[in-house]
Amino acid sequence: MFMNRLFGKPKQETNTLQTLDKLNETLEMLEKKEGVLLKKAAGEVERAKEFTRAKNKRAAIQCLKRKKLYEQQVEQLGNFQLRIHDQMIMLEGAKATTETVDALRTGAAAMKNMQKATNIDDVDKTMDEINEQTENMKQIQEALSNPVGFGADFDEDELEAELEELESEELEEQLLQPIRPVPNAPEPKQPVRPAPQKTAHDDELAALQADMAL
Repeated sequence: MFMNRLFGKPKQETNTLQTLDKLNETLEMLEKKEGVLLKKAAGEVERAKEFTRAKNKRAAIQCLKRKKLYEQQVEQLGNFQLRIHDQMIMLEGAKATTETVDALRTGAAAMKNMQKATNIDDVDKTMDEINEQTENMKQIQEALSNPVGFGADFDEDELEAELEELESEELEEQLLQPIRPVPNAPEPKQPVRPAPQKTAHDDELAALQADMAL
């Protein structure tokens, strides 16, 4: 019940955001006031210097007293700001925690609904149906692969024996064939050389040899 009051209501989240906005506004206001007080304190220091130069010790001391008061207010405003910062951090952490818890709650509810939709009995039943269909399909495939008609009457051992007999006969025929002599290879033809052509010098030499013979 306490967790529901702390995290479970959208109105609570809206109030948290509004509170954070209000704290931010207050923090800005305090920072502005702090700036004003610091300026006033600095002004009192300058006035105290002027009174000191004028030999007015009493007025200078009054200025320093007012400076101290301003500084005390500045310190007080600083403490206020720290408190506001601390409160903002706590609220932001609570907001993050709220969102985290809400997300986890939503996920748990979705998981619960999914489990309701698919319980373990349904899963087991579905797996049994798949296994049964798979086994039926295997039986159908085996039935289709078996030979039917004339092919179913063939004896595989008898066919193997007949094939071996045919191979033996083929080998025996090859061994009984006579060895044929290898025909003589034709002799290579000699290349025909072209007859030398007669020139005019050859004709003159032949005529001279004929005259000498006479």
